[in-house]
Amino acid sequence: MTIQIKLPDGSSKEFPKGATALDVAKSISPRLADAALAAKSNGDLIDLTRPLESDTELRILTEKDPEALGVFRHSSAHLLAAAVLELFPETKLGHGPATEEGFFYDFYRPTPFTPDDLLEIEKKMQELVEQNLPYAREFLPRTEGLEKFKAEGDFMKCHFIEQFTKPDETISIYKTGKFTDFCRGPHIPATGRIKAFKLTNLSGAYWLGDEKNQQLQRIYGTSFYSKKDLESYLRNIEEAKKRDHRVIGKQLDLFSIQELAGPGLIFWHPKGGIIRKEMEDWMREEYLKRGYSLVHTPHVARRQLWQTSGHEGYYSQNMFDVMELDDAEYRMKPMNCPFHILIYKDTLRSYRDLPVRLGELGTVYRYERSGVMHGLLRVRGFTQDDAHIFCTPSQIEDEIVGCIDFAVATLNTFGFEKFQVELSTWNPDDRKNFLGTDEQWALANGSLENALKRKNIEYKTIPGEAAFYGPKIDVKLVDAIGRLWQLSTVQFDFSLPQRFDLEYVGEDGQRHQPLMVHRALYGSIERFFGVLIEHYAGAFPVWLSPVQTVVIPISERHIEYGQKVADALKAIGARVAVDGRNEKMNSKIREHSMQKVPFLLVVGDKEAEVGKVNVRTRGKEKTEDVDLGNFVERLKTLIAEKKSGLD
Repeated sequence: MTIQIKLPDGSSKEFPKGATALDVAKSISPRLADAALAAKSNGDLIDLTRPLESDTELRILTEKDPEALGVFRHSSAHLLAAAVLELFPETKLGHGPATEEGFFYDFYRPTPFTPDDLLEIEKKMQELVEQNLPYAREFLPRTEGLEKFKAEGDFMKCHFIEQFTKPDETISIYKTGKFTDFCRGPHIPATGRIKAFKLTNLSGAYWLGDEKNQQLQRIYGTSFYSKKDLESYLRNIEEAKKRDHRVIGKQLDLFSIQELAGPGLIFWHPKGGIIRKEMEDWMREEYLKRGYSLVHTPHVARRQLWQTSGHEGYYSQNMFDVMELDDAEYRMKPMNCPFHILIYKDTLRSYRDLPVRLGELGTVYRYERSGVMHGLLRVRGFTQDDAHIFCTPSQIEDEIVGCIDFAVATLNTFGFEKFQVELSTWNPDDRKNFLGTDEQWALANGSLENALKRKNIEYKTIPGEAAFYGPKIDVKLVDAIGRLWQLSTVQFDFSLPQRFDLEYVGEDGQRHQPLMVHRALYGSIERFFGVLIEHYAGAFPVWLSPVQTVVIPISERHIEYGQKVADALKAIGARVAVDGRNEKMNSKIREHSMQKVPFLLVVGDKEAEVGKVNVRTRGKEKTEDVDLGNFVERLKTLIAEKKSGLD
């Protein structure tokens, strides 16, 4: 019996039933067969050696295909697990997925792994690579598989089998040397294809994310097709360590987290507070320019509000505990949206009043587990540049375009030129997990897609990843060392207008339900600030720098002229300090350079006589003598145009 294999170029070939993707690759060319890593059959990832039982559209995946990297790294995780079991056979296995940065595997072992253990594991991984062990897939009856893993004490594998397979199902396992894993695959053909890998770090993780369960050890690693790519990645890792916002934040005295106050709560120091002010001022000014109304809402609300919004039922595990006050139970807000809805609902609107755009820099509070908090990037109290748009169906596409324009303007203003866009849509075959009608989803998805196309923005569609209450656009910025950061989002919501019975009076005189869009561009001020610190490595552009200029008199008799220079700069709104301390000149220059001040102005007799300043620009070795008036105008322009001026 034969089957038809349709290839990406539109051609078809006939093969015996049971032929594999590798057979197909060999029939095309030996070079393709050698380069092949996995395949896609009717859109599903498969092993090269899986028998093809029916007609299919087939694509052979090589290093050039983005999907292949995930398979490659998943196989790398199996290589890690195989090495661990060779060295530490008492270890019990969790799971080992591929990630955007590489892979990890969770292990249960009473004795903690050490950095020296990681080196030994890497050596063993290399030995297994040299043995070129196949990733061999086998099938077992579910009961036999459970008995096998129970006998070996692999409680986590038993859980996965019980959770993700049916009683009468045949389960899939993969063997790599002595290592056997319950896994659906697919995998690359053999370990010898993994040429470049590195174990990067260790961390703790609770089984099933529950603090009451066993403490697991998670080993992280990464792998690449070539050593050149791996070395480039590792250089970026080292650069990322230098840019760590927690370290730079302390060095520049920008913020702190105080143990006495509690984890995940940010204290903005004076210098950090200045940058926050600039961020907030810019955003509020843009709100007003773009037709938003500024609102301010409370930090707490009665529990009934969160019951109406659905947060009490769907989000309570991420909310702080209930507070009992005189008249009712209250909760701190994890979101601003119900408050904005109450403002909208306070007055019956006409279609002529729409769109209504309500914007707020509102502080919210969410209970984050202690193990996931991370500096400014994951906190318990943070301020969102939150806005909600209420509009008619005919207005929605233009409103989405406006949100995209605003998001791009935000990124560009703060120095981010590159970004990637994802459109998360629903899965119509999984209706129980999504609210709304087919018509609502068609309108929402279509509006988001059309808006992106109108702006000629490339985007990746991710089916099934929408929130249960609507689709969304995520804008991920690319920082100075190529890392992606999720910050800006534009989100449809079918749920809240229904829950709160929102209305407007239409042109027909009847009452209709408005469409609602959530929109945040910084994401949160804290997270955006953390990304800014790492993007600029603390060397902020002039307009954001907490201290833009330091005037350094050469001696005490030059302080008067130094103050005159400072006054001229303050007159244009510049942030300037005069360092008149009785310290060595080189010491003062070094200190302010370490604080990454954009301009240091040295003044002495020569400068005072002719009304000049000797300018030392951050990042440049040579200094220059500049007329004071010219420097004032230069600085004024840099601040107004929000340009660096340091290139």
